[in-house]
Amino acid sequence: MPSPVPILLLFTLFLRLSAATAADSHPTPPPHHHSRFSKQRLRLQNGTTKPQEHFEITRPLPFNSLTPSCTLPIFSGEFGNTIGLPPSNSTYYPPVNCPWSNAVLHLSAASSGDQYDRIAAVWLSGSEILRTSTAEPTDNGVFWNVRKDVTKYSFLLRQSNLTLAVMLENIVNDVFTGVYQVNLTFLYYDINCNDASIPCANVPLSLFPPIQRSTPLSLNYSISSLDLNESPADLIIPISSTGDEGFWFRIESESDVQHQSISIPLNTYRAVIEVYCSFHGNDEFWYSNPPDSYIDINGLGTKRGHGTYREVVVTLDDNVVGSAIPFPVIFTGGINPLFWEPVVSIGAFDLPSYEIELTPFLGLLLDGKTHDFGFSVTDGISFWLVDANLHLWVDENVDKVQARPVRLVNPSSCIEREFTFHELDGKFEVEGERSSEFSGWVNSSAGNFTTYVSTKLEFENTIEFRNSGKTKRVKQEVEVENVVKIQSDTRVRVLSSRLERKYPLSITSSTEPGSTNDIYTLTTRLEHSITEKKSNGRLKNTLVNSQKSDGWMVVQDHDVLFGSAKLDQSYSVRGGSGCYSRTVLVADGSVIDDTTNIFCASSL
Repeated sequence: MPSPVPILLLFTLFLRLSAATAADSHPTPPPHHHSRFSKQRLRLQNGTTKPQEHFEITRPLPFNSLTPSCTLPIFSGEFGNTIGLPPSNSTYYPPVNCPWSNAVLHLSAASSGDQYDRIAAVWLSGSEILRTSTAEPTDNGVFWNVRKDVTKYSFLLRQSNLTLAVMLENIVNDVFTGVYQVNLTFLYYDINCNDASIPCANVPLSLFPPIQRSTPLSLNYSISSLDLNESPADLIIPISSTGDEGFWFRIESESDVQHQSISIPLNTYRAVIEVYCSFHGNDEFWYSNPPDSYIDINGLGTKRGHGTYREVVVTLDDNVVGSAIPFPVIFTGGINPLFWEPVVSIGAFDLPSYEIELTPFLGLLLDGKTHDFGFSVTDGISFWLVDANLHLWVDENVDKVQARPVRLVNPSSCIEREFTFHELDGKFEVEGERSSEFSGWVNSSAGNFTTYVSTKLEFENTIEFRNSGKTKRVKQEVEVENVVKIQSDTRVRVLSSRLERKYPLSITSSTEPGSTNDIYTLTTRLEHSITEKKSNGRLKNTLVNSQKSDGWMVVQDHDVLFGSAKLDQSYSVRGGSGCYSRTVLVADGSVIDDTTNIFCASSL
């Protein structure tokens, strides 16, 4: 494949003559502009003395109301001073005499005292199965629960003597006293309902609609759905680090590329790579980072620069095979921590992973040799945590399947930047786009099938500084379209999948000085959402999840002294297993209204 298309850079800079003079005459924009905070100085405003439950609003899993076939507590531990330490481990064995078709990972956690939010992850045999973060505790304590459908990791869950690793880097000292207690339990469900003795026997069939197929059953194609939870892989290979400090790769800069070489079975007929990523340090708020020229010319001390474009890029033997512009998850200490109690930001307790179909590349991979998978972050700065799982489906009827690429063209990409600023005020615009089309055929015992994959990413971001840098506005829009089609050699469409995502973000914040140099008032309004449309054959699902927050806080350095905030969240999903909607209104840490509806309206 040819090398990637060169990035187009457009700079329009109106700079003053002397950076030193302006740096002396204008105050530096406070580092808290889109920063992370601690509530250690904040006293509870609602008068409660009980531990408070924090939660992320999401759709209940279809089997939540069922009695599990079995339950397996797998881990219980505390995370105090864990910086630089390896993960905490336990040994996994699947439950005995327990029929199951679906599995759920239940995380319960609690903490009290003072502490920042922390990133955490769970790996099974080096494969990540959950990326999560913590709530910020109070003296009275907080607790929360996360339930994740992990059916797509069934291959691992049916193995014995595997290492389950949990990573949560934390600091405990005289100031930050919060220790995180974490418990993990697997719950197993059997939704096949073939036996009246199985607990799911009375489950309404509408919860688990039949897979709609457009291909004749005589084709005996082995994948009934392209959704990983509906058709779990036969084999999962981790693409991850050694585990000494977690199994994630740590990416420190735009030139930092992490690699791992892998050889896959010769009888593989489908491949999907699932990428986990999160952003930290100087790139935790990458979507609000100004360009380096603005920082340098104004003589600012912050290292949160390098502009706003970030793309996690996946390569195979140094050729781009896919990428993801991540959803901008805001951790519980971010922007304004008063926004995220007790309802946390979208994705904070269950960060999304990103799936890239690699089946068209099997013609390259099925040669018996090792191949290099690489990960990088476009324009990234320190630091990102990235790893991946390679999901593989194998044909047990043959020793080797035949495969050949049909169309493999290096994805086209373009990034345009336009910067206009004078002293501390200015406007910074970035637009990016990447599109790709791949196809390849695989001839297995199920037949000769060609997989077509097309992807389009679009990115727009605008940052404005006003009032000598005291007011900052961020507006971002990301659109993603992924299409996968599988056709037989007679041009009959076997399966198809389309995923469309939009996740806009809007933040306006302003700073007013306080009585001393290190005290200020920060007023912020934030709106972000994710809209997702999925179609898998005739099955269609639509999700709309939006949050609107506004409030103010008085801050000393990074400590919140007091303030007020409210959050309005609307969650709605509609699809093959019915409808679900929930609206929640929160004011100053108390839930004012919480309304749930399970009936389908005429439209979302």
